[in-house]
Amino acid sequence: MAEQSHSTDRQQRLTRKKRKLTIETEPLTLTPNHTHTCRRKKKSDRGNSDGVADNRKWVFSPRDCSKYKDKFVFVSYNILGVENASNHKDLYLNVLPQFMKWEYRRRVIRKEIARYSPSILCFQEVDRFDDLKRILQKDGFRGVYQARSGEARDGCAIFWKDALFSLLHKDNIEFKRFGLRDNIAQFCVLKMTAYQKHIDDPENLKVQPSRSILVGNIHVLFNPSRGDVKLGQVRLFLAKAHRLSQKWGNIPAILGGDLNSMPQSAMYQFIVSSELNIQHHERKRISGQICPLDHPRLPSQSNYSSRLHMYVSRPLLHRWSKEELRLATGTEESVYLRHNLKLNSAYHGVPASRLTRDSHGEPLATSFHSRFMGTVDYIWHTKELVPVKVLETLPIEILKKTKGLPSKIWGSDHLALVCELAFADESCGT
Repeated sequence: MAEQSHSTDRQQRLTRKKRKLTIETEPLTLTPNHTHTCRRKKKSDRGNSDGVADNRKWVFSPRDCSKYKDKFVFVSYNILGVENASNHKDLYLNVLPQFMKWEYRRRVIRKEIARYSPSILCFQEVDRFDDLKRILQKDGFRGVYQARSGEARDGCAIFWKDALFSLLHKDNIEFKRFGLRDNIAQFCVLKMTAYQKHIDDPENLKVQPSRSILVGNIHVLFNPSRGDVKLGQVRLFLAKAHRLSQKWGNIPAILGGDLNSMPQSAMYQFIVSSELNIQHHERKRISGQICPLDHPRLPSQSNYSSRLHMYVSRPLLHRWSKEELRLATGTEESVYLRHNLKLNSAYHGVPASRLTRDSHGEPLATSFHSRFMGTVDYIWHTKELVPVKVLETLPIEILKKTKGLPSKIWGSDHLALVCELAFADESCGT
């Protein structure tokens, strides 16, 4: 009996000990929150170090834009043609294959564009226009397309929000007709509809001027050695933009595109200053297509005047053939280029951080693949338009982490340039 009692007491002590252990360990049981926090990352979560959409921030103009009434968001975007990507695979060796597929890229591009709430879109390297038209129609856009001449299958496209603008006129330039290769440019004259205006104020609506705008879109020849052809294309583009602006009542103009020229170049100088003596520049260096990462000491915009002064005091003249002069200036006798548009860069007009801007106020990089990182894309506007805000490009360090574009969240090897502009009335803020 004593042994049985001792055995029973021992079992009871063990039972009490187990109960105590259970009670003490119960609070350590993982809750759903713990499970979410402690779970192992899935493959889809890893390797996404190419930055997120939040890395692109809106930067606002220092001027008071609160009184400007009619505004619109403009996007210029080289979306990387499918055929071009396929024919130049060496540029995308660091890009995962799934991110190169058009089916994936078009979804990413559409999602990206939707974040910007754009009014007007200018695309370059478009060789799937029907696809773009179909998906953008669902978002309320209409568009027109102009294909390149020759064997190339891509072209340019302009889209506009149907509720905000109506198309009055469209036009284009086939540069091949001028002996300037197979590139093209396109134009649309758009009229702002009443939806954009302040219809809740009928009296104000009556005195609002008619809002029309000229939109230009261009993709300039890539070849860095053919500065004569590049200048000729831009010369014709700006001349036609000026004529169309005058024809439709001296309306404001906004021009977007891939110029395949850098801010330190003679091409940029020509657009900004409206003139250029091409004898002061080598034909093969007109576009300045070098990688800024390899050339950190690039001339600043403030150095242009000193450089021009040097040219005047000690001119260094370069020889251009008659054919090269004809292509660049339109005549064999002239070495001077001029245009009649007074253009401002949208990004230059809204100062921002040195992390994303160069000495010109332009983005440090709008394109990045295995052979190039630099700025070749621009938005230009006449003085009748005022930049309200611009979307910053990615800081170089973040861009470098991608190891090359496209990526998981960026659908092209270029970054979209985005700005909001307002029609500048004399009665509005300065």
